Amino acid sequence: MSTATIQIRKIGTVVVPVTDQERAIDFYTNTLRFELRTDIAMGDQYRWVEVAPAGADTTIAIVPPPPGTPAGNAQTGIALQTPDIDAAHAELKGRGVDIDAEVSKMGAPVPPLCWFRDPDNNTLMLVEVEA
Repeated sequence: MSTATIQIRKIGTVVVPVTDQERAIDFYTNTLRFELRTDIAMGDQYRWVEVAPAGADTTIAIVPPPPGTPAGNAQTGIALQTPDIDAAHAELKGRGVDIDAEVSKMGAPVPPLCWFRDPDNNTLMLVEVEA
């Protein structure tokens, strides 16, 4: 039996399958204002694209799904943090994002949060955290 300890230190990339990478790039970079971190061809028909908020360590890979696997309509489990959820909610709504009508404010210990969807109907959470 091994006595070695697994040394996992951070989450590097979260993968979100999409049907149209150009549309996803537009949404994540122009609408959410994320940085385009990686955009490389892999073989003749595959492209690896990563986006992230400015200064973030973890990226989101927006890639086609594996063959035979559908894309979209996924609960991504991704929670994006903002110091002012009301302002972020209003801005995203103003940019035409499919976002919940209101911010949920249940009270402590649950922070204010809401959900929004990308063009493939993949759901992401927006949650307020103290700066």
